[in-house]
Amino acid sequence: MTRIEARNARWAVAATFAANGFVTGAWAPQIPLLLPRHGIGEATLGGLIILLGLGAVSAMLFTGRLIARYGSRRVLGVFALTIVPVLPLVVLAPSVWLLGLAMALFGAMIGSMDVAMNANAVEVERRLGYAIMSSSHGFWSLGGFFGGTAGAWAIAHWGATAQALAVAAVALAVVLAAMPLLRGEPPHPAVTEAGVAPRTRLVPREAGIWLLGAMALFSMVPEGAVLDWGALYLGQELGAGTLQAGLGFALFSGAMATVRFAGDALRNRFGAVRTLRVSGLIGAGGLMLAALAPAAPVAILGFMLAGFGVANMVPILFSAAGNWPGHAAGSAISAVTMVGYAGILVAPGSIGFFAEHAGFRPTYAALALLLVLVAGLAGRAQAADGIARHDQMRPAT
Repeated sequence: MTRIEARNARWAVAATFAANGFVTGAWAPQIPLLLPRHGIGEATLGGLIILLGLGAVSAMLFTGRLIARYGSRRVLGVFALTIVPVLPLVVLAPSVWLLGLAMALFGAMIGSMDVAMNANAVEVERRLGYAIMSSSHGFWSLGGFFGGTAGAWAIAHWGATAQALAVAAVALAVVLAAMPLLRGEPPHPAVTEAGVAPRTRLVPREAGIWLLGAMALFSMVPEGAVLDWGALYLGQELGAGTLQAGLGFALFSGAMATVRFAGDALRNRFGAVRTLRVSGLIGAGGLMLAALAPAAPVAILGFMLAGFGVANMVPILFSAAGNWPGHAAGSAISAVTMVGYAGILVAPGSIGFFAEHAGFRPTYAALALLLVLVAGLAGRAQAADGIARHDQMRPAT
């Protein structure tokens, strides 16, 4: 891969992140419409959403094997195309049973593409010799923002079916434009310096990889905690109005997206370990400020600081998994991604149960301690600094 090809591949993989986020964001305003369309209640809808999550998590682990066999470029291209029809399939499902199947398929395709695009981003990082993972996730957030806002507008003006078809058309155009520029490792990775091919087990045995997965989980849970419960905390315990309560997640999300575009420069300058450690401490400080806040504006400020902190944590951990010594990138990333997202399925309900019995202040304080734990374990992400190792770089021509 030449230097020019690597730079083009960097923007191509960023486009796939944006496409994935765009489809996911466009799905959000469709969710409430499923209740009257199928005559179901919130409990049934919750079960259907769990099916979506289970589809994603179950597919993630197998995607690593596919990447090891066929290469991330080909796997990413295939799964990028498969996300095009999934939203129309969900919207047009004629029965609850077919809706369940469509949502499980939706999750599986989105989840598999998630693993493939992160694995491909790791490979592009190796070719460029510097970090691009945080900004790639920033493009996902940007895609999610446009998907959610434009998707809601399209539903209001055109209806649910037209919105789903328009989203599919936009996603297809982005994917087709990106595919010719994608690059990646060969399907069968070269042997290491020790003469041993990287391992591609379905379930990695290395405890360090699973520890990275736990760290990713601890880094992802605060996002769900602010999204699902932040407005309730601000309104019930701090007396915030509807508009002010909504600012908690809005500023958290905006801060996270902004910092992700600056995260690669920070990581390239200070290294993955130091960036992860400082990010974890900032995120913990923000959540603790929200937990101890005497008034809603202070809590909102705390949520914004938490967004600044957690923004770069998961991208660094994914890079660390992708560069895990002696292990194929796709397989390690699939395991870390699976653990992270599997916990997200359980976290919202668990947080609600804990908050109901102990209150939101202790809940957010406990989540702050989880980020302190990740900061303390930041040295485990040392492999993320391996993107420029000489044994993984090929000379640019």
